[in-house]
Amino acid sequence: MTTGLSDNVLTAAQSGDTVALGRIYNDFAPKVVGYFTARGADDPEGLSQEVFLSVLTQLNTVTNGMQGLRTFLFSVAHARYVDDVRKRSRSPRQSPYDPASDRRTSASAEDQAMNAIGGVAVELLKELAEAQREVLTLRIVADLPLAEVAGVMGQSVGSVKQLQRRGLARLKELLGEEDSRHHGH
Repeated sequence: MTTGLSDNVLTAAQSGDTVALGRIYNDFAPKVVGYFTARGADDPEGLSQEVFLSVLTQLNTVTNGMQGLRTFLFSVAHARYVDDVRKRSRSPRQSPYDPASDRRTSASAEDQAMNAIGGVAVELLKELAEAQREVLTLRIVADLPLAEVAGVMGQSVGSVKQLQRRGLARLKELLGEEDSRHHGH
């Protein structure tokens, strides 16, 4: 993926240009939220905010322009997700329903359609082995090239390719099963 932003935007953001910072946030935020959503995180928006806060405080350490920023951003997101899973497994959150604090509103038809499509994809991804799910999420949702996925996961490009191939084969199988269930075969 080539982001719509040039390396100059990163340079400007590193020197404190708030417009450039805003452009980076607007470009990457939906991808980071999508990454957390696809991984099944409880609070994708909250985790994304934490990732951006962390990345913004370390923006001056980023090298290799926008490509370097994207790799760094998803490395932080990956680590944040792993921390979140660990924390949740230690202390499952109990939260009673409180209508007064429930800020949900009814979704638009477009949101509902996207959620239905996304929901199927997320459900199918849950059927994959953890590492396969991680590779496909980083490749498809975060739109990272193989080498960057390997860097984020701390694995070789060869093993990432293998995980991707197996994950896609499994998804194809699962989609075949979905298809035959819906068409009564």
